[in-house]
Amino acid sequence: MTAPIVLFVFARPEHTRRTIEALKNNFLADQSDLIIYSDAARNEDERRRVESVRDIISKVSGFRSVSIIERDINNGLSKNICEGVADACNLYGRAIVIEDDIVTSPYFLAYMNKALDRYVNDKEIWHISGWNYPVDTDGLGDAFFWRLMNCWGWATWADRWKYYSKDPDRLISTWNKCHIKRFNLDGFADFWGQIKGNQSGKIDTWAIFWYATIFEHNGLCLNPSKTLVQNIGVDLSGENCGDAAHFTSESILEEVPGFPPDMEESVLAVQRVKQFYKNFNGSLARKIIRRIKRIIKY
Repeated sequence: MTAPIVLFVFARPEHTRRTIEALKNNFLADQSDLIIYSDAARNEDERRRVESVRDIISKVSGFRSVSIIERDINNGLSKNICEGVADACNLYGRAIVIEDDIVTSPYFLAYMNKALDRYVNDKEIWHISGWNYPVDTDGLGDAFFWRLMNCWGWATWADRWKYYSKDPDRLISTWNKCHIKRFNLDGFADFWGQIKGNQSGKIDTWAIFWYATIFEHNGLCLNPSKTLVQNIGVDLSGENCGDAAHFTSESILEEVPGFPPDMEESVLAVQRVKQFYKNFNGSLARKIIRRIKRIIKY
């Protein structure tokens, strides 16, 4: 049995159309059940775009079955995903999850299903990623394991997802500096800032807490060395993605990757992504300094 595809859509008709078209072109699409969660609008402008999206998804074909859940009220992305993934996992025991701005390789579903079957009984593996950072892949093999969770096209099992917890107060009160540093990729990134942002109410996200759940259970995530997806939502049209152009990969892998020989974190992959964040943060700092100089000048 193939895993169900759980797709979350909102108010981006063109993104949704491209995402579904790419999924239909996947090997195993016609053998897969597609479950679409359509969130409701918050205002009149969104209502027109939500109706356009719902018109698109009402005509979807090319899958073994298509189920559409249209929300009557706006749940928000975080609640919509958490509930939808839980429902799919409870029904099928596993799920492949994408949002409405993820264009997949024709081999995405094949890889997700192959990995779900391969590691179903290896309880230290919690998450299958479809995306990787735009880093040098020499020496990484087809795929690797590590602590970080990537959510641009992913999959998991019910017996792992059941531990998902979104409780920033507990994390902030119980994690020590060593935990936080390792969570932050040994200080090269600031994932912890998202935990604090959720606690303060500045943001409302789900993915950082899935990473925290995996992290607390010493879980590993399987990652292809070359990305199987592209995020087309880095145009500021999404709920939380922002301008993430630095994180986009130039090309999609047109084959099914193999699996790592050893079930342990790849030191080389961690080093490569640390260097990515070092370069990214340096570039961001230079932009901020230039902006401050312009403000002072004028």
